[in-house]
Amino acid sequence: MSLVKYKKKRNFNSTPEPAGEIKKNSASLSFVVQRHKASRLHYDLRLEMDGVLKSWAVPKGPSMNPADKRLAMMVEDHPYSYKDFKGIIPSGYGAGIVEIWDKGTYTGIDDPGKNGIEKYLKAGLKAGNLKFTLKGKKLKGEFALVKIKGNQENAWLLIKHRDAFATDDAYDSEKETPASSPINKWLKENDTSKKKAR
Repeated sequence: MSLVKYKKKRNFNSTPEPAGEIKKNSASLSFVVQRHKASRLHYDLRLEMDGVLKSWAVPKGPSMNPADKRLAMMVEDHPYSYKDFKGIIPSGYGAGIVEIWDKGTYTGIDDPGKNGIEKYLKAGLKAGNLKFTLKGKKLKGEFALVKIKGNQENAWLLIKHRDAFATDDAYDSEKETPASSPINKWLKENDTSKKKAR
């Protein structure tokens, strides 16, 4: 648990991203999924834990289909206040556009109660098998983050558990994004293939 890497990678004189501090939240634990158009379009899953947001970059975005095992690369911890961040990162690390794709609260699947929940979650994180229930607008129900053994140290898989919210239909996070979103507007305005065809 540290924000040293996060702060080292950013120049807060130029980026609107929050510098933030470690914060203890006495209410429900928060999660957010941010859609980020940087050098490549991807999704960032962030789970509040121990006063920061534990973070994974998910290139293809989350899925509600249990058959999908989405690669999730663990990145540096982000400050708690980052859960509300959206906007343009003008230059440097992560330059591009960030928008909030989904957010809500979450718990552990085998929730031991308020006083033991973070201890349970941290144990799952350390073991490389983190099981949790999301309560968002798009993402609902049970999920797991499973660390890939014998691979890159920060490589995980994000997997939907089969429950009442799961689907067997093909799931594309992009199709769950409104055409009017800031990133989609930018992509439309900067579509180089259409400009070349003119």
